Amino acid sequence: MSVPGGVLVVGASVAGLATVEALRRFGFAGAVTVVGAESHPPYDRPPLSKQVLSGAWEPERARLRTAEALDALDAEFLLGDPAVDLDVPGRTVRTASGRTLRAGTVVVATGTAPRTLPGQTGLAGVHVLRTLDDAAALRAGLLASVSPVVVGDGVLGAEIAATARDMGLDITLVGPGQALMTPQLGQDVAALLSALHTERGVRLRPGQAVRGLTGDRGRVDGVVLENGERIPADLVVVAVGADPVTGWLQDSGLRLEHGLVCDAYCRAADGVYGAGDVARFHHQGLGTLVRLENRTNAAEQAAAVAANILGAAQPYTPVPYFWTDQFGTKIQVHGTLPAHARMTVIDGDPTTGRFVARYTHNGRTTGLLGWNMPKQTRQHRQHLNDTLTNPNPNPTSPSASAPAPASTPALS
Repeated sequence: MSVPGGVLVVGASVAGLATVEALRRFGFAGAVTVVGAESHPPYDRPPLSKQVLSGAWEPERARLRTAEALDALDAEFLLGDPAVDLDVPGRTVRTASGRTLRAGTVVVATGTAPRTLPGQTGLAGVHVLRTLDDAAALRAGLLASVSPVVVGDGVLGAEIAATARDMGLDITLVGPGQALMTPQLGQDVAALLSALHTERGVRLRPGQAVRGLTGDRGRVDGVVLENGERIPADLVVVAVGADPVTGWLQDSGLRLEHGLVCDAYCRAADGVYGAGDVARFHHQGLGTLVRLENRTNAAEQAAAVAANILGAAQPYTPVPYFWTDQFGTKIQVHGTLPAHARMTVIDGDPTTGRFVARYTHNGRTTGLLGWNMPKQTRQHRQHLNDTLTNPNPNPTSPSASAPAPASTPALS
């Protein structure tokens, strides 16, 4: 199989590496170049907030592949040199070091970057968690901390709080929701998760938006809430979401709306594809644009992109999925859980700490949630597979300029 001019992958995390591996697996023997902003070889991100942060894993264990496995891909990895510009007609990427790289096909897999709070820049003791270096710095800071505060009640904030508490820290978590991860889990299960955190000793401050941070002599010393209250803190973790890394594409002419907008085939323009957290693609099964921020999607979408580069012409219609481990509890969500969906327990019992729930909206099953029942959750998901992975029999032809449906928020 050939792609004239080869393939240039921008982004060296899960989506970027999975694209290269899929290309080779599907028989592509042409030139492949991977550009990465970080100097580290490709590594896994989910362990950063758990095993790496807790110290259970050495950072090197998070690497996705050995050096030998990367060499076997026969791809050129240019690490520590972020892309700064893309010329779409010429399929040319310029990097921070001044490199100019051309290819027949470009895959954008640049992921996301953490959002920040007012007053955060230049204040010591304030952390985000996205990279391996972030995890190392946060772990060192937590081990020396007396009054750490996590700002953010989503997946990442809840995982960091759980890990910090397991490390023996007196941790406070502040967030605008009435319960942890309410948009991702729905009110009932979010309340269960909040109760679990409280039982384990996490000090929750629900329903509290954060106005900003305070500091003394260049170091953080407090978190200021919207009501004016100040919570003392000698370390703050900011986990208030992430934005797609598309700044380097601003002058490219590509459509950028809460991510790199792609068609159902993950194509943003002729010869340009998107994969992973940065890509906002048309999901024919859901009938809308979605951007999925999770490891499973990064790998699966990368495989779809590789197949379509090589001529498969298959729409990408995944069942959205994410999982989280907190205090030894595994929570899995397949599909979507709309705010007004009806929740019905179909297996197990919440009072025993093991159950599966089905979510329906407008007479249609939209999602499944499993709480410590991974096997049973997988068994119940077939109906979702049938609903979401079988799009309209007359799919829209691939066109990045086709009218786009209304957008939906990223599914974490």
